[in-house]
Amino acid sequence: MTILSQFFSTLLDTLADVVPIATIIFGFQFAVLRKPISNPIRVLLGFAYVVVGLTLFLMGLEKALFPLGETMAQQLTEPSFLRQFSFSEESELGWQDYYWVYLFAFFIGFSTTIAEPSLIAVAIKANQVSGGSISVNGLRVAVAIGVAVGISLGSYRIVVGDPIHYYIIVGYVVVVIQTFYAPKLIVPLAYDSGGVTTSTVTVPLVAALGLGLASTVPGRNPMIDGFGLIAFASLFPMISVMAYAQLTQWINQRSKPEEENENAL
Repeated sequence: MTILSQFFSTLLDTLADVVPIATIIFGFQFAVLRKPISNPIRVLLGFAYVVVGLTLFLMGLEKALFPLGETMAQQLTEPSFLRQFSFSEESELGWQDYYWVYLFAFFIGFSTTIAEPSLIAVAIKANQVSGGSISVNGLRVAVAIGVAVGISLGSYRIVVGDPIHYYIIVGYVVVVIQTFYAPKLIVPLAYDSGGVTTSTVTVPLVAALGLGLASTVPGRNPMIDGFGLIAFASLFPMISVMAYAQLTQWINQRSKPEEENENAL
């Protein structure tokens, strides 16, 4: 009964979120465009799938993924655990002793981004609009690597206590420079990729990791140092997606002269 009551409660919350979207879409369709909806039964069935799917998805996150992620973040950042693998003989832990945290941050950033529904939707649309030139899996992996590197670097920043604005300023300088050299087709998509990563799956786990790390590292304030990982998760995908496009462009340019030489022979 508890599961059923929670299901219906989450279902009502999901309906409250989806109904305004559906109202706007159908309102514009009938009041502004004044055209009937093709295949209305299929559209309504699709909305039902979305509502039920989101309800089950949110329940699964709350019951399994969130508690597991928070527990692992707390356990990995415990000084008693880190001292078992410490490189230094001193009683105080150094930044290098948190390598398990950096590794966990990398893999949790990569895995949650790969599973992010908003990224999957953007990747599919980008593949369709580009005529297949932008790979769905290639874009997802490029974004996931950016998030993974960003969260790992953000965890390192919390451990050493550096001001966050230094990292963010340098990161956006790199983004601006890349914007001038990356293929123009990929630049807007790279900018959007930084936003779609910070959604349902990624944010709770990343926030739990940052707060857990700032709570256990001596001298860190959870309010000052615990937040900011989400900014890294938004920034570094832009860098990784444009780098992926630049690398692909460079490989294609190198392969063209070889093909021309082979054809000439």
